Amino acid sequence: MTEQALDTKFVQIPHNNLQISAYLAQPQAPGSYPGVVVLQEIFGVNEHIREVTARIAELGYVAIAPALFERVAPGFETGYTPADVEVGRKYAWEQTTASELLSDIQAAINYLKTLPNVKKDGFGCIGFCFGGHVAYLAATLPDITATASFYGAGIPTRITGGGTPTITRTSEIKGTIYTFFGKKDASIPPEHVNQIAAELEKYNISHRVFGYDGADHGFFCNRRASYHPQAAADAWEQVQQLFATILAK
Repeated sequence: MTEQALDTKFVQIPHNNLQISAYLAQPQAPGSYPGVVVLQEIFGVNEHIREVTARIAELGYVAIAPALFERVAPGFETGYTPADVEVGRKYAWEQTTASELLSDIQAAINYLKTLPNVKKDGFGCIGFCFGGHVAYLAATLPDITATASFYGAGIPTRITGGGTPTITRTSEIKGTIYTFFGKKDASIPPEHVNQIAAELEKYNISHRVFGYDGADHGFFCNRRASYHPQAAADAWEQVQQLFATILAK
């Protein structure tokens, strides 16, 4: 798709008694566009996530990044220091739950459906780090037909808030999912990647699994020391292909 001029802003998504802050990016040109939900790392809806949201919108989508920590830390946005990581991990794994996250993501989709320039069916989802794990969960939502999950750690072993690991929900995935991993990522050992691939095969889920030599955790983020330009560029091409094939039909 040709890159387009954008409108970007923060919006409030009404959800029961909660107002979820979200970053919205959409083409300025009139039209009917597929919607894509962008799921943050543990660092909040920070500059990197806003940039990714805008990059997706430039391709001809209406993209929204809801604040996944809205319930516990409204307005949270931080950097990449070890101290920042510890705070973000606590919010992600101890103070959110899978059911709340899925409910909030569905609220973001429902918000997109209210916009006159958004197609009402066939939504995309992309997530990174913690958001990559959550994207695997979000792929079980009926509205999600194309998912890109980047280096989501712990999918075979845990779920946010505690309970049966996320991988046990693989059979509920409705559409196509692409997963992206760095082969140097110590937080996602090869056996975890193999387990994920095996479960996707077992339940005949439309999928592709990408592993990048020399790439570590966070390889897509150009603000982190682990940024790997070659892996990031290839993964971005794969995401574009996924969304163009499934969403922009």
